Amino acid sequence: MSDYPKIYVAGHRGMVGAAIVRALRAAGHPADRIVTRTHAELDLTEQAAVRAFFAEQLPDQVYLAAAKVGGIHANDTYPAEFIYDNLMIEANVVDAAFRSGTRQLLLLGSSCIYPRLAPQPMREDALLTGVLEPTNEPYAIAKIAGIKLCESYNRQYGASHGVDYRSVMPTNLYGPGDNYHPQNSHVIPALLRRFHEAKLAAAPEVVVWGSGTPRREFLYVDDMAAASVHVMGLRREVYAQQTQPMLAHLNVGCGHDVSIAELAQQVATVVGYRGRIVFDASKPDGTPRKLMDSARLQALGWKPTVALEHGLQLAYEDFLNNVNRT
Repeated sequence: MSDYPKIYVAGHRGMVGAAIVRALRAAGHPADRIVTRTHAELDLTEQAAVRAFFAEQLPDQVYLAAAKVGGIHANDTYPAEFIYDNLMIEANVVDAAFRSGTRQLLLLGSSCIYPRLAPQPMREDALLTGVLEPTNEPYAIAKIAGIKLCESYNRQYGASHGVDYRSVMPTNLYGPGDNYHPQNSHVIPALLRRFHEAKLAAAPEVVVWGSGTPRREFLYVDDMAAASVHVMGLRREVYAQQTQPMLAHLNVGCGHDVSIAELAQQVATVVGYRGRIVFDASKPDGTPRKLMDSARLQALGWKPTVALEHGLQLAYEDFLNNVNRT
């Protein structure tokens, strides 16, 4: 029998799932002890297929990084798909893990679980204290349900079956494997593409939506993966020092934010664009600030290692390697 646990990484082709696989391999986990399936091989919204997969593979650990994700436009256009698919993925994977005897599971959520006007920085206990951001409420509801699913299985089966299912909520992530689509990408990959194309075209200026004043927190995806592996490896009694049975999730962030104007200037510098940056204040700014309080996780021995400037350089290298395939 191998000394290494058998680990199923759900969503290994996504940005976060791929980073978790990299982190596990870097930590010495053999490739034959890391189980992955593409969507074509296993549809996680199909209960029977998920149960059969778990019954066959019997993983010791599960990283649940699979989800239906998208930007504001996608969330607003397909709300039924976002709530249904994510609820089904979480319910099927968590329950099948329990039925097959998997004792350790880590669910990856999102900072959008917190109220739209939550006090800054957002602490874990802000959950369910206010109204959600309307544009991504269905997705947020599904992720909140995932947290409560893990907590409920712990409460009912922790003592009797050794179930230990945990949740981590990342801030805005970026890095290798990001989506650089012209319309459907998030702010960092969108700016990388826009400034890169402006540089190639020798455009005199780049227009950025909004006033530039909103502040956002960003975390390099490999730091998120390292945090996930760290949390999975904590002893149960250590994890319990910073969580409660019905408040058992942990925030994952770097602890500081930048304005969109500052971010745009940093991206322009990394790309090598030397034209003007113009802000179109007629376009929406969104929430004024979204900063996570990650003190509980840092008290458990984790901290980020990749500064934003270096992370942007790595992300731009990834963009250049993928630009012909987007």
